[in-house]
Amino acid sequence: MSEYTYQTGTVLIGDLLLESGKLLKGAELRYELSGRKTGPVILVCHALTGSHLSVGTEKQPGWWRELIGPSGYINTKGFLVLTFNVLGGCDGSTGPASVNPETGEQYRMAFPELTVRDIVKAQYQALEELGVSSLEAVIGGSLGGMQALEWGLLYPSFVKKVFLLASTPYFSDYGIAFNTIGKTAIISDPNWREGKYERPADVLGLRVARMAGMVTYRSPELFQKRFNRSKASEEIYQVESYLAYQGEKLANRFDPNSYLYLMAAMNSHDIGRDRGGWKEAASQFQPQLIALGYTNDLIYPPVLIKEFAHLVNNSTYYEIETLFGHDGFLTEFDKWGNLISRHLEN
Repeated sequence: MSEYTYQTGTVLIGDLLLESGKLLKGAELRYELSGRKTGPVILVCHALTGSHLSVGTEKQPGWWRELIGPSGYINTKGFLVLTFNVLGGCDGSTGPASVNPETGEQYRMAFPELTVRDIVKAQYQALEELGVSSLEAVIGGSLGGMQALEWGLLYPSFVKKVFLLASTPYFSDYGIAFNTIGKTAIISDPNWREGKYERPADVLGLRVARMAGMVTYRSPELFQKRFNRSKASEEIYQVESYLAYQGEKLANRFDPNSYLYLMAAMNSHDIGRDRGGWKEAASQFQPQLIALGYTNDLIYPPVLIKEFAHLVNNSTYYEIETLFGHDGFLTEFDKWGNLISRHLEN
């Protein structure tokens, strides 16, 4: 029998009491498990439009497959890597597109409000159901980094190391501003129909929201270097074609209501809430922290990540030079992947 595994599944976590005071009944999370069965467990947390498929397969590669694998920076020969589709998501976990057991109909916009802490609490209950008693590390970027930080504060004795990538102790007003553009594009679309659209792909506002997001994910220098005012046709610039493609691609796989709920969870992210401020929360942080900031990140400025890391007792900070900006945590793994493996091996 092989000592390694790759599997996907769904874990029922039961009723979940949310920060809002509402009870989410019969919640479940979709997950991916990859690596050595008896290895220390690493929890990977995904970003806004990610999924539980961080490793994936050769036919359907996961979003971090270049980072995680048998010869990857996160080595599945030594570790067991677990990824959940977040609560509120649309890839198998309970979310707005799920059926409300009390009404027999989809929740849609009747789904309860979520916070990052709710998302992490759901993961903790899922780990209990799966029989996982501790985590070697939690790692995530962007919304995934928000989850990683909350793991370190909500369950400090459960996790040894927290890897924080391209994420800050609180979500900036600049980030909220771009999320507001995305939200407005979606809810202003006549096809959205107050969340009761016939097909997700019909909501053209989601495509516009994605376009707005893509502009913040990468640096102006990279856009200039890649497109250089070139044209895809007589009437359309290459950069226009690129944004249209990215918008359509997301609209064909993601639920607009999930997008709204997860953006709202990001907006409310502040580790200092009810903890005396983010600096006080940093002083209470117990797991070892390894923080990575990426230059040209417009939404999660490296200077704030560095300031946070320096307030944590047991921490290391790295700044990665990149024109990819915020998308640095999804690209150029050769620049920073060895930092992850080094801290995992230690």
